[in-house]
Amino acid sequence: MSQLVVQRGPRRGLPARHLIASVAALALVALLMVVYPQPADAYPPDLPSKAQVQSELNALTVRAEGASAPYDRDLFPHWISQGNSCNTREVVLQRDGSNVQVGSDCYPTSGTWYSEWDGQTATAASDIDIDHVVALSEAWHSGASEWTTSRRQDFANDLTGPQLIAVTDNVNVSKSDHDPAEWVPPLATKYCAYSKMWIHTKYRWGLTLDSAEKTAVQGLLNTCTY
Repeated sequence: MSQLVVQRGPRRGLPARHLIASVAALALVALLMVVYPQPADAYPPDLPSKAQVQSELNALTVRAEGASAPYDRDLFPHWISQGNSCNTREVVLQRDGSNVQVGSDCYPTSGTWYSEWDGQTATAASDIDIDHVVALSEAWHSGASEWTTSRRQDFANDLTGPQLIAVTDNVNVSKSDHDPAEWVPPLATKYCAYSKMWIHTKYRWGLTLDSAEKTAVQGLLNTCTY
């Protein structure tokens, strides 16, 4: 591969038009790099090491799913205001996207979103869902039915842990409210990250897991190399 050699100054006698052409070419390359960014991992914050997550999994209570009352999504208020005219969904869209531009109402007017679960890229915010890694109904049947509405609201809008991630609407519909015994990301390369997010979220929020779920998530965690 040829290398670009940058001179400290034009050589004596070098035509000015050659220097101008070189500068223009470099400017074009820089522009293309901005307009067509490479997809990057857009994992949420607070993704621990494999060793830490294994310890957390070992500490989780194994119990059959159950709840004191029927599940109702309205018991997990979202998406709440996060200031600056933005709600939680819009904050995650900005966090997980590339070159995201927003209007005065904070809704993205342009940007690119790489969906970790299926490897697809979207250029319209309307094609992106915010996935609750541990679905709200899963949380309800794993202990959240005993929480206050305020705590459930905090869970549904959790921006400090790996509970919310921007993915394509298609893959989010496919995942629905399934746990890892029932659904895994289409991309096997994401099994590790998915298991870490799942386990760490349940540990942080004091939720339980059933035996089939624990077996499945342990298998996913075993694929981790980090």
